[in-house]
This record gives sequence, C-alpha cells and structure tokens, in this order.
Amino acid sequence: MVRERRDPPFGGSVVFLLMNLPLGVVAFGLLTAFTAAGVGTAVVWVGVGLLAVVVLAVRGGARLERARVYALLDRYIDLPYLPLPAGPQSLRWKGRLKDPSTWRDLAYFFLLFPLGLVEFVLVTVFWSTSLALAGLPIYFRWLPDGAYYFPAEDLRWLTVDSTVEALPWAALGVLFIALSVALTKALAGMHARLANALLGTTVAQRRRMERWWEDAEEKNLVAG
Repeated sequence: MVRERRDPPFGGSVVFLLMNLPLGVVAFGLLTAFTAAGVGTAVVWVGVGLLAVVVLAVRGGARLERARVYALLDRYIDLPYLPLPAGPQSLRWKGRLKDPSTWRDLAYFFLLFPLGLVEFVLVTVFWSTSLALAGLPIYFRWLPDGAYYFPAEDLRWLTVDSTVEALPWAALGVLFIALSVALTKALAGMHARLANALLGTTVAQRRRMERWWEDAEEKNLVAG
C-alpha cells in the first residue's frame, strides 16, 4: 500500500529512472535464460531445480525492488506474501506457487526492461536537450567555426554565433528544464504506482491475510 501521494523526490527519481534500464536488461536476460533452461530440462528433473531457483530469486529480487522504491521514491510497499503452510517442503512450495504475488513479481521484472528503456530514453533526451539549450550562450564559441548550426552543420537553417542570439535559446532551455523536472517526477510517480500494483498487496490478498491471522489467533486460543 502506498502511504502518501506526494511527489517523489527529484534526485531519487532521476537515479531511479536511470537505474531501471540496466536492471531491466539484467533481470530480463537472467529470467529468460533460466526459465528457458528450466522448462527445457524439466523432463530430467534438472529443470525443476532451475525453476525453483527462479521462483526464489524473483521473490527475493522483489523484496529488494520494494526497498529501492522506498529508498529513492519514498513509497512504502507492503509485503503481499501469504504465510507459507507448516509441514514438508512440498506444501511450502505449493504455497509459493499458488500465491498470486509470486507471478505478479515475475510480471514486474519482465516489464522492467521495456519500461526502463522508455523511461531512460525520455529522461536522457529531455535533459540533454534542456541542458544543451540552456548552456548554449556559454559553449557555442567553442564549437567548430565558433557557431551553433541548427539542425546540423551541413544544413544551416539557423545560425547562433553570438551571445545575444543564444539568449532566446537559453530561455527555451530553462523552460525545457522545468518540463524535464515535471516529466521526471511524473515518470517516477507512475512507476511507483505500477510497482505498488504488481509488488504490493491487493484487496483480496489483504482479506485472505486477515482471515489467516484470525484463524491463527483462534487456534492459539483453543490450544491455550
């Protein structure tokens, strides 16, 4: 459950969004490789162990992802996992596989790569454009021929070769910086909501957990 709806911190949002692409690539690559290997070798039982490792890694990785969301975006996500049944390991594994949270964790990590790619492109394009425009009055004199040509040096629709000519572009850059700040926070907020939807508890899960704890309390009272 997300406790508050305020905007995520700007610095944490930038770091979080830039981290998503490399983390998504690693997660997608490992999950795809291990899942394919596990399914392909399941007939000789080696794959069963690989798939078990995938399940444990996904649930463990989801715990780290919840901590990353909280540390960088100041969004707390409750643990959604249902208590595992007591007894042999076979029952505990059935509990993990029947828990919808396991499969929502898996879906999150598969989505992290395409989402991270879109977020990385948007953040880098907006910020590089904003900073390039805002700093144009400073660095244009060190460009080739001491001028900035738009859109390219061999296609000179506009030429900026003085500080006065660069000032309107710098003003546009300041506007783009404001837009980039808003975009960064908006993307981080949307990702936090997605993380809460996939990695957090649903209404049905909260009700099941409440019933489980009520049953556990009744059993303790009876045993006492």
